[in-house]
Amino acid sequence: MASTLKAASSASASSLLRCSRFAKKEIQRGVVATGAFSVQRPLPKASLSASSSFLGHVFHQSSGRQQQSLASKTKEQCRQFRTLPRVSAESAAEADAPVVVVTGASRGIGKAIALHFGAKGARVVVNYARSAEAAEKVADEVKAAGGDAIVVGGDVSKAEDVAAVINAAVEKWGTIDVLVNNAGITRDTLLMRMKPTQWQEVIDLNLTGVFMCTQAALKVMSKKKKGRIINITSVVGQVGNPGQANYSAAKAGVIGFTKSVAREYAGRNIQVNAVAPGFISSDMTAVLDKSLEEKILGSIPLGKYGQPEDVAGLVAFLGLDPAAGYMTGQVVNMDGGMVM
Repeated sequence: MASTLKAASSASASSLLRCSRFAKKEIQRGVVATGAFSVQRPLPKASLSASSSFLGHVFHQSSGRQQQSLASKTKEQCRQFRTLPRVSAESAAEADAPVVVVTGASRGIGKAIALHFGAKGARVVVNYARSAEAAEKVADEVKAAGGDAIVVGGDVSKAEDVAAVINAAVEKWGTIDVLVNNAGITRDTLLMRMKPTQWQEVIDLNLTGVFMCTQAALKVMSKKKKGRIINITSVVGQVGNPGQANYSAAKAGVIGFTKSVAREYAGRNIQVNAVAPGFISSDMTAVLDKSLEEKILGSIPLGKYGQPEDVAGLVAFLGLDPAAGYMTGQVVNMDGGMVM
């Protein structure tokens, strides 16, 4: 009987020692098993000694059949430990990549913003209202730049479309870290010629759309008490512009909205800022009459149009950079010095 116990004790000790050595080796390699996955991260030396002490304690407290059973279980645990799937560094990085929703991202400034976030490894929801083909190309470029992307169509002036955009981000990636309210339209004409529909269309999309997208995203951000929202307004919301009473009113409204929401949600660690572009190079500026272009450029101290990438860089800074962590309720002009 004594010899049997001694043999069992020896077998149990040998099994535990092998598992202990294996586990210690794996831990030193920085592989920590968590459920069905393992995460590559180093553990402090204290954890190594704790693992060895625990295994030793279990062995010394066991006897007879318990030791034989423990030896068998330990072998099985070692086998399972060896076969646990590993999460690659790439997968871990993807899991940490910020989720960014950009409305009106199929062209112009919105496209540049989506691509800039993609270059920083973000997971981007590319929203569009009209051109699915253009949006798909943007998504492909985001992926080529190092990010990930999905395309979601929707008119942000419609509540059901807004819900679809926000829900798509949450269903795909589980959260929303950054919202960029960029979608916008113009219906320019002098006030006396402006139809009520021209007024309302601009207000609905450029202002009410910002309200609905922000409200929907805040429901997600508030739960985790973290998030950043960037609203694209315009310098005409600060100084006005003939023929753009509707657009100027909407963009001025976005500025007031930004400041109010920033005050409401600062306590939940949600930052809300706005970017106000001036004249940015676009299809519209490319066909301007030369005399009109000279007049416009003459009103810009830097004497040139801004580029969509200029705006995108500023938006990405406000959305991701730790240096922007103490900014909220601000309107940052990107206008070449037009308004100062």
